[in-house]
Amino acid sequence: MQIRVLYFARLRETLGLDRETLALDGDAPTLDDLLAALRARGGAWAEVLAPGRNFRMAVNQDIAAAGTALREGDEVALFPPVTGG
Repeated sequence: MQIRVLYFARLRETLGLDRETLALDGDAPTLDDLLAALRARGGAWAEVLAPGRNFRMAVNQDIAAAGTALREGDEVALFPPVTGG
């Protein structure tokens, strides 16, 4: 299945890209599966997306939890927490 991943703010700066299209294997991949695939790249990927690091995720512009199921063509955004003022 193909999904589009968008990176914002410090994640974009640290990882050196703002978007990519990824293929995920499995019958019902979740955001956890996506994170595992990204962390498996090692280096900055493993560090900035490590468990306990402060970042948020959204699927198709809705805030989502790690267990959220992904579908073909979904857009996943990864971004640091944002405060308003």
